[in-house]
Amino acid sequence: MIFTSLLSDSYTRRALLEAVLVGALCGAVGVHVVLRRLSFFTMAMTHATFPGVVLAAIMGLNLYLGSAVFGVLVVLAVAALSARGDNASVTGVVLSGGFALGVLLLSAQAGFTKDLTAYLVGSILTVQPAAVVTTGVTAAVVLALLALLGKELVFGAFDRDAMVAAGYPAGRLDLVLLLLIEMTIVTSVPAVGTILSVALIVAPAATARLWCRSVGAMTAVAIAVGIASGAIGLAVSRQWSVAAGGAIVLTAAGIFALSLVVAPAVGLLVRWFARPKLTRQPTG
Repeated sequence: MIFTSLLSDSYTRRALLEAVLVGALCGAVGVHVVLRRLSFFTMAMTHATFPGVVLAAIMGLNLYLGSAVFGVLVVLAVAALSARGDNASVTGVVLSGGFALGVLLLSAQAGFTKDLTAYLVGSILTVQPAAVVTTGVTAAVVLALLALLGKELVFGAFDRDAMVAAGYPAGRLDLVLLLLIEMTIVTSVPAVGTILSVALIVAPAATARLWCRSVGAMTAVAIAVGIASGAIGLAVSRQWSVAAGGAIVLTAAGIFALSLVVAPAVGLLVRWFARPKLTRQPTG
């Protein structure tokens, strides 16, 4: 069996555990990303973590710590600037500019030879036990906060004005959600890297939205799809010797594409068969 090979040695078992944890984390956080239409912001955020990786590599620090610290600073900057309005422009300029800063810093270092490819597209098969522990702790913290603040976050996603009128600290809740998204991106780096993590965050939640009507069911399905994408993608990578990060993300995208066709009520097949047929009028 293709999946039994994932349990054959210690490093593939660690990779499988990492894939399961990251898939569950991305699925849960992705629900709020999809409900709030923050997919573009999340994509830009993945680019903005890259300068932190480069700076940490240059300074000889932990690369994940560097990306996390830089990402938090960028989140705070975006939150402050977005308070003035025109969120899309602020997000596009500040966060995409962050990736350009990373490229500039990297190109300015003569003789710098450290390979940062794994931090862009992931290298889950080489994940270390410490990284798995970090992922587990991060997932527990993020999921606990989402459970604790779930009602308020969903309320703000559907009716922010009513949330403000009811006296909830909408700005603080927005900031908490942005920080949770950043934590998820950084945690996903060993599995799928900074560039591909947006797909693993958005695709399971977008898939779940096609199948579910309630937020609770959507969260459960998104977590399940995230876990399945990680496990199946890792198995495909192991079987055919292809990049694990790409295989995981393509699995998530494939599940979403299939759901677009067969999901009840909104699937293309349902719409096709529900479309009224034109009847030819008799002549003569």
